[in-house]
Amino acid sequence: MEQLAATGEHKWPLTGGVETVDSSIEDALHREVFEELGGKLNRAELVHLITDVLEDGVGVQHIFAARLEQMDIEARTGTEFDKPERGGYEVVHVPFTAEAIRQLNLMPPELAAFAAGNVEAIKAVLDVQVRAS
Repeated sequence: MEQLAATGEHKWPLTGGVETVDSSIEDALHREVFEELGGKLNRAELVHLITDVLEDGVGVQHIFAARLEQMDIEARTGTEFDKPERGGYEVVHVPFTAEAIRQLNLMPPELAAFAAGNVEAIKAVLDVQVRAS
């Protein structure tokens, strides 16, 4: 999802944030996809971790490859949509190619580098069974 910040800058931030209602990281992913896109995933696989040193320890961003099964923009519930000072949010379909990824201001930059450098591997993860049933 593209964010047009109040400053006029175009950003492509990660969705996310584990909350107390989430029983797992993957549950947080599904909740966030619904909040941000009114969406439902049919498959999600953890493909990368990004760590950040914080004042109170280490922060970890879990990066998933996922297939969006459905989306209803009218159903999204994220609180950021009620904050005009944060700018606007628009769903934009972008091809999953290294060239298209490099043209985005995808945040954080580590994610942009990982995604652009691993397009085919990320696609392949969703085409094979990763876990035993």
